[in-house]
Amino acid sequence: MSLTGSLNSALSGLNAAARAAELISSNVANAMTEGYARRELQTSARVVGQSGQGVKVDGVLRQADLAVIADRRVAQAGSSASSTVVDFMTRLETALGSVGSEGSLVSRVAGFSTSLQEAASRPDADTRLIGVLQSATALTQQISSAATAIQSARADADGQISDQVSLLNITLNQVAQFNGDIGVGLVNGRDVSALMDQRQRAIDSIASIVPLREVPRSYGGVALFTTGGAIILDGKPAEFGFTAAGVVVAGMTQASGALSGLTLDDRSVATSGDSSLISGGTLAAAFQVRDSLAPAAQANLDALARDLITRFADPATDPSLPLSAPGLFTDTGTGFDPSAEVGLAQRLSVNSSVDPTKGGDLSKLRDGLGAMAPGPVGSAAQFNRFSAALESLRTPASGGFSAASRSFATLATDMTSFAASGRVAAENDATYNAAKLETVKTLELQGGVDTDHEMQTLLSIEKAYTANAKVISVVNDLLQRLLEI
Repeated sequence: MSLTGSLNSALSGLNAAARAAELISSNVANAMTEGYARRELQTSARVVGQSGQGVKVDGVLRQADLAVIADRRVAQAGSSASSTVVDFMTRLETALGSVGSEGSLVSRVAGFSTSLQEAASRPDADTRLIGVLQSATALTQQISSAATAIQSARADADGQISDQVSLLNITLNQVAQFNGDIGVGLVNGRDVSALMDQRQRAIDSIASIVPLREVPRSYGGVALFTTGGAIILDGKPAEFGFTAAGVVVAGMTQASGALSGLTLDDRSVATSGDSSLISGGTLAAAFQVRDSLAPAAQANLDALARDLITRFADPATDPSLPLSAPGLFTDTGTGFDPSAEVGLAQRLSVNSSVDPTKGGDLSKLRDGLGAMAPGPVGSAAQFNRFSAALESLRTPASGGFSAASRSFATLATDMTSFAASGRVAAENDATYNAAKLETVKTLELQGGVDTDHEMQTLLSIEKAYTANAKVISVVNDLLQRLLEI
């Protein structure tokens, strides 16, 4: 080999060592960066003519375990979906209050029962009558506010769906653009590792919304499929469609057309069940809250309100009531209509005939709501009948309760327990999914940047750089000798 060839070989070695050192510095600097994949220089022997002459840099290898990343994304979707359900169940439990806590549904029922017993002991005392009215009003307000909180949660879920659909569409277009830029970079021989990192972060940002799988395509591109089988990116990105309702009230459903469903390239997509193409992420969880969990909770509260109204509209509870007249509790002043049960909890109110602020008469609590004339001020019979109605065993006519007969207090306790047990179950599921995600993340990090290994490699690169520099120095001395002759 000529001196010139030796010099060129050494220079190529210096260039390769410098490039390798640059990659190591990038690896170390990004050891904690989310979405960063370790780089490794790919080299081969350079051939000039039919003889080897130095080293050739073939490119940069981006080391990413696609199988582990895919598993992490699925676990990420499951963990985020569980958190969405936990948030709703916690919100429901807070609205109802826990058993024994002040201001809870159960405590309001107990307070109403106590006020009836106190009024029965002193039916002539106006303060006792006022206590019955106030406790009855507090009970209706508690039920109504809990139902309002449920519809508020539905409206929030509807808004979350809209935001997530927008993010999906924007990010899928970004990933498609990254595919194009990466393909152009590869054709032109550029290092596209940074673009691949950005694309991975973009894909990760939507993996919580819809669980997906990434499939390699030619020229560095990728296609994206949901785990349910929907093609959301393969060359051209798919487009999700959704229209936010803004305001959500009881009775609004997707089936009735009052709430928007989800479309994919203008085709309707099932948002729940085995046929759903999006199940497993926060998008499906938000639909679950809006269309399943919250309506079920609303139905139970409506059943609770129905039970309360019918207990006190029974002629045995208040013999003074005219036929079909509303009792102590009403549907905004009227009796219960089975065809209008949806949203009854929000409309629950105390009969205005016993409320002096609405032109009513407190004495009707003692004499009966339909009494035409005042009765004996010392009579406790009506308060005893009210207490008996509250404590009598009845089977709920609607809602998701079992067919067992209950007192109203037990029914309220069951409603509260439903929320508490649902929250506990959701938290257990979230804990499991979070642990699963953490395990997969740990596995992913094990394949990431190991700074100890990078430092060891850097020492080898330093030695290689020094050796190539020494070759150049020796060649330079030889050339100087020639020039001296």
